[in-house]
Amino acid sequence: MTLPTPRITPHLWFDKEAIEAANFYVGIFPESKIDSIERIENTPSGDCDVVAFTLAGQPFMAISAGPMFKFNEAISLLVPCETQDEIDHYHAKLAADPAKAQCGWIKDKYGLSWQVWPKAIAELSSRGDAAAKARLTRAIMMSKTFDIAALRRAFDGA
Repeated sequence: MTLPTPRITPHLWFDKEAIEAANFYVGIFPESKIDSIERIENTPSGDCDVVAFTLAGQPFMAISAGPMFKFNEAISLLVPCETQDEIDHYHAKLAADPAKAQCGWIKDKYGLSWQVWPKAIAELSSRGDAAAKARLTRAIMMSKTFDIAALRRAFDGA
């Protein structure tokens, strides 16, 4: 028996901010929209808002269901970026406190972790010798927001 391949949809739990957060996120990413908003009444958490939304073509769900669960760094959403302009844009829009960024990891104002990640890292990591890769790793670890040109210079030993 062959099962169909499911499309996995991340589901985010918020205290009260699901609608606000979904609107915030769709305002940042292209090809994004609110698909639906529903209210579920009389749940064990009280009345809950459930939001279906799409970010850059990827479906998401969010629920406002009370303070029982909080986001932590055990999961993050990775934003692969081609250009420095993309990195700068997403970092500026998503980072609640840009000074706390480390290795491209940031938290937004809702506490959700994001990685604003240059695709150039994968390209550089796939080639070069051990010394070049070690220089790249050091540059990554020292970065707050990624600078693609600086990563390339570190990789090249410049």
